[in-house]
Amino acid sequence: MSFEAATRPPHMKQITAQISVSLDGYAAAPGQSREHPLGRGGLRLHEWLFATDSWGSRHGETGGERNVDAEVVAELTAGIGAYVMGRRMFGGGEGDWDPEWIGWWGEDPPWHTPVFVLTHHPREPLVMKGGTTFHFVTDGLDAALDAARQAAGDADVAVAGGASAVRQCLAAGRLDSLWLHVVPIVLGGGTPLFDDELDVALRPVKVVAAPTVTHIRYEVGR
Repeated sequence: MSFEAATRPPHMKQITAQISVSLDGYAAAPGQSREHPLGRGGLRLHEWLFATDSWGSRHGETGGERNVDAEVVAELTAGIGAYVMGRRMFGGGEGDWDPEWIGWWGEDPPWHTPVFVLTHHPREPLVMKGGTTFHFVTDGLDAALDAARQAAGDADVAVAGGASAVRQCLAAGRLDSLWLHVVPIVLGGGTPLFDDELDVALRPVKVVAAPTVTHIRYEVGR
């Protein structure tokens, strides 16, 4: 496959994504559940993130390390006007919604923007503290991305995960850039980011090496 980057005016909003993966390509470990949202042992994929001051500040906490990982987090979260995420990223189980479930993050989620959740089950919007409102989209990926673009105004749209949502965006040709945070662990199974049916061209444009993770930003071809 030849690589042809998308051409757009400098002011055009982008759709970006970022996700942590193991060396063998999994974004979550086996055994995902409400008690283990990333599977058994899957939290190891995000230990680098939890240690940063960027993560803490988005959750209203102080402390954490100001290191190269924190600088990457600050870069990839800057200028985001809306998010899109999958049903499993928001959580709450399968099927009809549990009205008591408001997401993994409590009453003040870290997004601080409109968030559009992909789902097959309707639900009224959830208005949370800190500027986050969850909108539940039942019309598919394109409808969610288009609504997020509208809500974001002149800012970018970010796909927050999980693996299925990112994979769908890649397959549909809707992503402009993708950050992969490659963690040097082997999970041996779980939820893969890529599968055999996904045909996509990625060109690395930035690599940031850190002690416990390697951050790679890819430009997505058309």
